Amino acid sequence: MDCQYLPLDTTGQFSTFFVDYITQNPALTPFYNRFPSIDAFGPQIQQKKTFPAAHRQTLVSVLERQYAGIQQKPDFAVLNDPNTFTVTSGHQLNIFTGPLYVVYKLVTIINLAKKLKETYPDYNFVPVYWMATEDHDFDEINHFSLFGRKHTWQTTQKGAVGRMNPAELADLFKTIPEKLFLFEEAYLKHDTLADAARYYMNELFGSEGLICLDADDADLKKLFTPVLHEELFQQASAGLVQQTTQELETLGYHSVISPRDINLFYLDDQLRERIERKENGSFSVVNTKLTFTAEEMDTLVAEYPEKLSPNVVLRPVYQETILPNLAYIGGPSEVPYWMQLKSVFDHYNLPFPILMPRNFALYVPRVSAKRIARLGITPEDLFRNTFELKRDFVEQHAHNALKFGKESKLVNQALEMMLQKAMLVDPTLEKAVLAETKRFANAVTNLEKKMRRAEERNQAVGVSQLLAVKNELFPGDGLQERSENYLTFYLNDKDFLKKLLHNFDPFDFRMQICLES
Repeated sequence: MDCQYLPLDTTGQFSTFFVDYITQNPALTPFYNRFPSIDAFGPQIQQKKTFPAAHRQTLVSVLERQYAGIQQKPDFAVLNDPNTFTVTSGHQLNIFTGPLYVVYKLVTIINLAKKLKETYPDYNFVPVYWMATEDHDFDEINHFSLFGRKHTWQTTQKGAVGRMNPAELADLFKTIPEKLFLFEEAYLKHDTLADAARYYMNELFGSEGLICLDADDADLKKLFTPVLHEELFQQASAGLVQQTTQELETLGYHSVISPRDINLFYLDDQLRERIERKENGSFSVVNTKLTFTAEEMDTLVAEYPEKLSPNVVLRPVYQETILPNLAYIGGPSEVPYWMQLKSVFDHYNLPFPILMPRNFALYVPRVSAKRIARLGITPEDLFRNTFELKRDFVEQHAHNALKFGKESKLVNQALEMMLQKAMLVDPTLEKAVLAETKRFANAVTNLEKKMRRAEERNQAVGVSQLLAVKNELFPGDGLQERSENYLTFYLNDKDFLKKLLHNFDPFDFRMQICLES
């Protein structure tokens, strides 16, 4: 692949908050620990060496149990080594891996682990995919796009998506023309969506050292009980996040997340609902009849912590409690929301992980790459809005000028002389002359539009090809990686994932345009 690069701030696709972070705006320095550079991992390793050995043992035990049904699996024992650390990215369990950027996240952490091993050979680095199994927003994960066609999973199941049975996807496979044997094996031979996702992710990336973790686990939740208890009875996180959010908003940055008084859900089969505390000190579960006295909730935390599920505010804290983690790799919304949580980490005396942007890419298949070269457009051109792109393309390829710049200037000079003469005769004629001037300007504008439309018709073939490329690479005028699925490219090129692994640099925070040759 021929790879070209664009600074993210030139693409018009990312928030000022995110761009200011990757360009190291000093105003954001208080909201993170270390900026992601290869040298920053040295002190980060030293800071994370305090990770408890008992937590490592629990983590290994849980992973062994979760991978019990998989024959070819990673060696988890290395995680018991105090010189082993993880680098993590997380995402919801979108069916068939979901948008392309989910795969980009995993490629980023795999390559990061390799690069860290080269730089710090005395340590081991394990890429971890944090499966958001406890998330209950089914509408976010129930669909994927393949070759421009959207496929949707319909179900009446509720609650944490990781616990859902994917057997219903058998009906979806009947509507997909392509044979997706890996996913049939995953979804139709496993009882939960979490087990299915672990299976196919292991098939895709297990040989690269990727480990998939399902944190919806009683043993892991026990490691988190001190935070769960404090959140329920003291509610410290809400005030901390609100304070940080106010500081960021004072600097002009829009907040990504909003904390609750209690940032926990009650979790059970077919159920994940918010917990609220009443004025009398008891607790209730929203949209249910479940209530708990303070004593009952205290017992629940101690004996059944798996019944409690952290929301977006506490999930990162949970992650860093149970993993010997150095860095979190996220997208343009994730990195900013983590920065809202720095004070919560400080409160719990947890090392704040290095926040790394995932790799960003636009993959250009061979046919489109040839068409782009033939049309004479640049990578920068591709990121412009469709109207401007078409307008400038037509003007650049027109044999005749499409604007009356020189002519308008001469006429305006004449009109100015006419205005001066008219006012010498009668000053009240000024309005009449100015009105004629405006009518002339409008006439010129309308004529230029007609000329441009006529020229577009003259260049119909080129314009059609241009728009076809734009629509293919930017579906719905959005980034390709946010809607296309990796299968769209993998089914035509079995080396697609290998090419990503070869070309992506985890420390290159630019848009990578990959043109297939």
